Amino acid sequence: MPLTGKGMLITSMDVDAADEPEFNIWYDREHLAERVAIDGFLEARRWIADQANPKYFCTYSTAAFEDLSSPAYQQALANQTDWSKKNISRFRNMIRAVGRITGSRGQGRGAALGVVRLRPAAEGKDALRARIRELLDPGNLAGIISLHLIESDPGLSKSLTEPDQPNPGAGDWYVLIDGTDLSAIRALNDARFKDAGAEVISTGTYRLMWDLNKCDL
Repeated sequence: MPLTGKGMLITSMDVDAADEPEFNIWYDREHLAERVAIDGFLEARRWIADQANPKYFCTYSTAAFEDLSSPAYQQALANQTDWSKKNISRFRNMIRAVGRITGSRGQGRGAALGVVRLRPAAEGKDALRARIRELLDPGNLAGIISLHLIESDPGLSKSLTEPDQPNPGAGDWYVLIDGTDLSAIRALNDARFKDAGAEVISTGTYRLMWDLNKCDL
């Protein structure tokens, strides 16, 4: 299985152009290392939009889903540095999904990413999960490396900037498509999951900026 671990935090946001230089330095010099250092966190991967909104996208993998609500992670959230508070306050259009990795097929990961955001109905999730797991098979498709299903936890998926606001997408599911060719990923985004049995909220493609593994610290 290409993804290590059972939990994933997904964050995505826009930042005003005037704030982007400092935002990127903060993300690259403090934030990723700070998060990956938390017990249970394994790695972080940071992406920038090819054809997607919001512009910035990041995934954090954890050994267990429970690591995303652990005392160590809660302590980190409650004790943000001043630099973190400054930059987090600049987030726009933020998405924050705390989820379980419930499917992952293929071998390895690529530097191009497809994101398909799905909204499952209240009933029939077991059948939907089984159907999507079948669709995660990359087969022999050129430019496609691996595919993964992440199911958000509605109770934990709260924005850092507006934690008390209603979030109709808190229980959304995400299909992540790792690949080497953005055009191949776009084609898969547009075709494979539209009839999976859940409403497609959005699709997008991203390019890898960089990643950080626990062993790199």
